[in-house]
Amino acid sequence: MTSYAFPIGGLPAQTEDPAGRAIFTEAYAFLPAGTMRDIVTSSLPGWQSTRVWILARPLTGFAESFAQYAVEVAPGGGSDQPEPDRHAEAVLFVAEGIGRLSIRGKAHEMAPGTYAYIPAGTDWSVVNLGDARLKFHWIRKRYIPAPGSSVPTAFVTSDTDTPLSPMPGTDKWATTRFVDPTDMSHDMHVNIVTFQPGGRIPFAETHVMEHGLYVLEGNARYLLNKDWVEVGPGDFMWLRAFCPQACIATGDTGFRYLLYKDVNRHPELTLP
Repeated sequence: MTSYAFPIGGLPAQTEDPAGRAIFTEAYAFLPAGTMRDIVTSSLPGWQSTRVWILARPLTGFAESFAQYAVEVAPGGGSDQPEPDRHAEAVLFVAEGIGRLSIRGKAHEMAPGTYAYIPAGTDWSVVNLGDARLKFHWIRKRYIPAPGSSVPTAFVTSDTDTPLSPMPGTDKWATTRFVDPTDMSHDMHVNIVTFQPGGRIPFAETHVMEHGLYVLEGNARYLLNKDWVEVGPGDFMWLRAFCPQACIATGDTGFRYLLYKDVNRHPELTLP
C-alpha cells in the first residue's frame, strides 16, 4: 500500500543541535521535515479542531502565485466555510485518515490518495469522520480566467485511479497528471512526479513556472539553483520562477513528490 509523508509535529529534545538543514535563498527555499513542528502551526478562521503548517505563501519578488498548506484535522473537526477568498481555486490531496468532502452539496469520501480539484467560487466543506487525525495537503491559487475558456469543473479522483504518464524515452520517470495539460481552462497543475531508483531529470530545468514540491516518499539528490540538496519524505521545496532544478533518485524505492506549477497563462505586464 502506498504511504504519503506528512509533518510529524512534536518538538525536538533540548539536547538536539538547533543547526538544521533549512535553507532560504533568493531563488529557492528548502524546508526539511524536521522544521515542521508543533510551534510553527497556525489556526485558521472557520476551522474547528484543526492546525495547519503554511509552507508557502505569496512573497513579492519570490514566488507569488500560490499558497500551500499541510492541514491536520482532529476527529470531528473541519470547516463549513474553509475558503475566505471567492477567487481562490483549490487542490486537496489526502495523506492519512478518513473524512468527508462536500462540494456544492455532493459528498465525497476522503481517504489516503484522494485528489480533489475545487474551482474558484465553489461552496465546499470538510469534516473528519474517523477516529484518527485527517491529514491532507491544500494548495490555493487565485484563478485567472482566459478568453474563450470556461471555468473548470470540480472533480474528485485518486492517485491509484490515475495512470502514470511516462516521460519520453524512459521507464524511470513518469507523472501522474490529474488534469489534461492541453485543457486551457486550468491555470495550474498539481501532479505527482515519480522516479524509479536511479531515475533523474537529466538537465537543469529552468522555466517561468513557480513550484511547490512536497516529498511524499523516497529519497533523492535535488539540484536547487546551484546547490545539490539531499531530500526525503516530508521535505518541502519552494522554487521561484527560473530557478534551475534537476533530480537524481538515490534510494532503493520510488521517489515521489506532489508538484504545483502555474501554467497556460500570459505573464502579467506592469505598466509604468
